[in-house]
Amino acid sequence: MDKENESIIEKLKKEIDSYLHNYMENKGSYNKKIYEAMQYSLDAGGKRVRPIMFLLTYMLYKDNYKDVLDIACSIEMIHTYSLIHDDLPAMDNDDLRRGKPTNHKMFGEAIAVLAGDGLLNEGMNIMFKHCLKNNDKNKIRACKIIAESSGVEGMVGGQTVDILSENTNIPIDQLYYMHSKKTGALINASIISAAVYAGAKQDELELLKYYGKKIGLAFQIKDDILDITGDTKKLGKKVKRDIDKNKTNFITTYGLNKCIEMCNSITSECIDVLRKLKRNTKDLEYITLLLLNREK
Repeated sequence: MDKENESIIEKLKKEIDSYLHNYMENKGSYNKKIYEAMQYSLDAGGKRVRPIMFLLTYMLYKDNYKDVLDIACSIEMIHTYSLIHDDLPAMDNDDLRRGKPTNHKMFGEAIAVLAGDGLLNEGMNIMFKHCLKNNDKNKIRACKIIAESSGVEGMVGGQTVDILSENTNIPIDQLYYMHSKKTGALINASIISAAVYAGAKQDELELLKYYGKKIGLAFQIKDDILDITGDTKKLGKKVKRDIDKNKTNFITTYGLNKCIEMCNSITSECIDVLRKLKRNTKDLEYITLLLLNREK
């Protein structure tokens, strides 16, 4: 069964990779450089966790996932924009992302800022175009969830708190707030928006909201663990970044062993929640475990 789950996830990843590459290919005239910068970061790879989770959640209810592949890929554009901006000298000042030089190292800071802006706007454009195909309120609700998750009450708000938290010993509630917005918001939105789009019932939405919140938390704790225990070559980015910037994270708050225990416990809780849906959640369970055991 594991091989079957793996093949489905790999299939979805390939379709997402292909869509993203082809979308930017051969675009532009005098502005061609910005498309090249946008495509560079999209083609750098990544796990495609958010769009895959969107599609897997949608597939709990419907089979025609290719009809919403564009929405899934818009989520990845939004995520990639956030990575480009996170890496900028004014933010985390990173030279390496997904094993390649960061966007501003390749194209300069000004083009990198615009590439991030371009990806955010293009993701929104894709969602608008999708919603205009027919008057379906569930589509609009789903896209609104995604848009809100990337705004000031989502990623932007979380990143703001992250910047203000450098060289500061922040309280635990602020730590949870920061990561629920910066990391968790778009992950959660990927799951909830797909369920809303597919017409999930309220009781199932509540379970998926809880799952989305918990998997986002586990994802961040695992990131903090890998920042200490990981290898730059495997991660594709510099390790011990939070130590260098004197940031409060889950490791500094709870310690490495406790974080490993928390990650395992939260992941088990996520699996239990998925099984309460009374649907075929094997693929979502599989990717949940993949995120726990990842090395990058």
